[in-house]
Amino acid sequence: MIRRVLAAIAIVVVLLVAIPLVLTPLYAIRAIHPVSTLMLADHLTFRPALREWVPLEAIAPVMVHSVLMSEDGQFCRHDGIDWGEMRAVVDAALAGEETRGASTIPMQTVKNLFLWNDRSYLRKVLEAPLAIYFDLLVSKRRIMEIYLNVVEWDTGVYGIGAASQHYFGKPASELSARQAALLAVTLPAPGTRNPANPGPGLDRLARRVERLAEASGDYVGCVRPAETG
Repeated sequence: MIRRVLAAIAIVVVLLVAIPLVLTPLYAIRAIHPVSTLMLADHLTFRPALREWVPLEAIAPVMVHSVLMSEDGQFCRHDGIDWGEMRAVVDAALAGEETRGASTIPMQTVKNLFLWNDRSYLRKVLEAPLAIYFDLLVSKRRIMEIYLNVVEWDTGVYGIGAASQHYFGKPASELSARQAALLAVTLPAPGTRNPANPGPGLDRLARRVERLAEASGDYVGCVRPAETG
């Protein structure tokens, strides 16, 4: 009995590793529009889900910059993992202090595409190397494009296209700096934060992100379109 259980666990782990290894090179192709595991679960259980794929160039730059500065300020400079943040979290845990998240946009992207949402150690063990692999094979602009199109902004509302219409009744290309910042600070707690009707705490966070996005400079260089000519 124990052998069967261990064999089943081994098969699951192998699949959890093999599927991302195969799909990641395919997801680097812009014509492919990946879906998240949450979206698949909604479809399989017949729950309503909204998602409209929006290419990165059709998203207001201030939206891209706001999410980058809010979620992963070192996105353009790391290899999938922010090792400085990771060390700080480990040091805090070893000291018995409350830890904060050190999840980067590549880590969140592979979690959304291939893994699940709970805070299990198995998920974290898988997430880190998958994020490095994903960052190695997929460009930063493409990672950001995928992330913005698969992340959940409200229950059953996936991606910036659906979120922009859901909260503000406009396409993602027309979002203002204020609206972009509010959407960005909603991401850590979708479904419990409302960017269309922010409370004082959410408003303070959004104002901070708005300032960071305005002064982002070289921090967002990797998601800017390449110059031609």
